[in-house]
Amino acid sequence: MTADAPTILATSGGAVPADRVPWHLGPLTEYAIELAGVTGRAPRVCFLATALGDNPGIVLNFYNAAAHHRLSASHLAVFPMPNVEDVTEHLLAQDVVWVWGGSVAGLLAMWRLHGVDEAMRTAWQAGVVLTGVSAGSICWHVGGTTDSFGPDLRPITNGLGLVPYSNGVHYDNEEQRRPLFQSLIADGTLPAGYATDDGVGVLYRGTEFVEAVTELDDAAAYWVERDADGGAVETRLDTRRL
Repeated sequence: MTADAPTILATSGGAVPADRVPWHLGPLTEYAIELAGVTGRAPRVCFLATALGDNPGIVLNFYNAAAHHRLSASHLAVFPMPNVEDVTEHLLAQDVVWVWGGSVAGLLAMWRLHGVDEAMRTAWQAGVVLTGVSAGSICWHVGGTTDSFGPDLRPITNGLGLVPYSNGVHYDNEEQRRPLFQSLIADGTLPAGYATDDGVGVLYRGTEFVEAVTELDDAAAYWVERDADGGAVETRLDTRRL
């Protein structure tokens, strides 16, 4: 079963520390799975660690977490070659696609090289729920701020653009994030967009923002837009605790 409309939950969270393994799925990722509306069977969740070069340790962590949550798990890798015969077919067979963080610039380059970008668009249009953290959040948008090129953040402007906004991740936890995101919107490098504190996600149905949700107390999402004087205006959004 898939969502009844194209659905994206773009987050700065979704995994929480665990006792015997590095992490389990957090409330944000559980909510993404809930959005798929699966009943009577294990939800099918595909994990992508492209932004970390398909790091096998991260992929193993996912399978451990998936077993704990009783998911029907798979992963899509592109290094050293795609691990499935037909990327589009594989993604269309999922209920949820979960994209991990790392280099969003590297992720976008590798996805375009192997046609994952168009496969993601097809899956999204078909109602497969797309979710992810950090790079796995920015990628669905027009662009955002990234450390893909070094420790000093820079803009990324060639996201998939499934939703017509920019995206600021880790908004409360990395000191460069907030001022750079605002300045890039103020000068027109990025369009207006949504930013998320750590532990927060923004939900889109189609290309429309629906709500902000959080797995942490006192964390929030924000709408940032250019004002008439060429500056940026930030509005804190009502953010529902999961």
